[in-house]
Amino acid sequence: MAVVGLADVQAAQAVLKGLIHHTPLDISTTFSRMAQCQVYLKAENLQKTGSFKIRGAINKMHHLPPGTPGVIAASAGNHAQGVAFAASRLGIPATVVMPVGAPVSKVTATAGYGAKVVQAGDSYDGAYQRALEIRGETGETFIHAFDDPQVVAGQGTIGLEILADLPDVEAVVAPIGGGGLIAGIGLVMKSLRPEVRVIGVQAEGAPSMQVSRQEGAIRQLDTASTIADGIAVKKPGSLTFDLVQRLVDDIVLVPDEDTATAMLALLERSKLLVEGAGAIALAALLSGRISLPGRRVVVVLSGGNVDVHVIAQIIERGLAKTGRFVTLRTVVVDRPGALNRLLTLVASTQANIISITHDRIKPTVPIRQAEVELALETRDWEHIREITTLLSGHGYQVERV
Repeated sequence: MAVVGLADVQAAQAVLKGLIHHTPLDISTTFSRMAQCQVYLKAENLQKTGSFKIRGAINKMHHLPPGTPGVIAASAGNHAQGVAFAASRLGIPATVVMPVGAPVSKVTATAGYGAKVVQAGDSYDGAYQRALEIRGETGETFIHAFDDPQVVAGQGTIGLEILADLPDVEAVVAPIGGGGLIAGIGLVMKSLRPEVRVIGVQAEGAPSMQVSRQEGAIRQLDTASTIADGIAVKKPGSLTFDLVQRLVDDIVLVPDEDTATAMLALLERSKLLVEGAGAIALAALLSGRISLPGRRVVVVLSGGNVDVHVIAQIIERGLAKTGRFVTLRTVVVDRPGALNRLLTLVASTQANIISITHDRIKPTVPIRQAEVELALETRDWEHIREITTLLSGHGYQVERV
């Protein structure tokens, strides 16, 4: 098996100099207070192509033999953009196979960099199998998304940047899909600062690395379902699995609800647009699944390529979860002034009415009455209780939808 060492990561840093951004590493006072540790955000969502994946893609393609006729890759989106970007700079034709359900923004961006996009399979693994088939037909060079020593070395340059910006870091938390990112970071940390804890985070719906780690051998999941599409991998790589076994201190799982909450928090509190895979490491800290009180902790925000439609849904769900949006249903007498009386009461609580549905012909509503649904912008759960208590006190039967 090919091996990768610290010297490879250092060589990759030289290759990447001037081609990528040295991304910011900033402390977040808000998240530090919430997680009860010093939280530093490594903003790879601000990297070229919107993800760390460009590091490994460029480094791998830098090592291709002269005259390589073309490359092919499989990706849920971020590796796709990295390969497409690197290929365009090198003047090499690129084909990228992406899952059928890949975010439109990632598909469009990949094609925009000049790659030919083929969509196949319902996850990374399905796209990977189709890419191998196409490679057999065309002879293109395959650029693996994670299970390649030069890709791992490229991702490891993040670790070198972290140590340059925060030499006394005590822990690094990063997402895990196939394992290339955390393997590279772990290699750097355990080579230069072995006391630094390296902790990986996976989605509860796609725990392939954790399952494999627990069983001591690579295992393939039947399904990988999560909003963090960038880490929805059914089977880790053999190289990355061995590195994770040796270099990663722990792996924790996070449900999608916590990831969505972290995405919203990053957008609202840090003004950072981060995709699910990029927010999941912070979600592990904010939810208490990782507890590092008082420690200096770097959280890797691995990417920011998220479909705007997904963001809209996450914002709505996040507001509802925190009590800042609610839909209430009640019944009023179907006569002039009845609706105005209800709205006047709601307005007295300073809730903002977003929309109203007034239905007098619904079969389940008694004759001479009307069902009213109010979508309200609220402050918090206490504000919602204040509204429902007031309405109940005036004879309304209120149901939260």
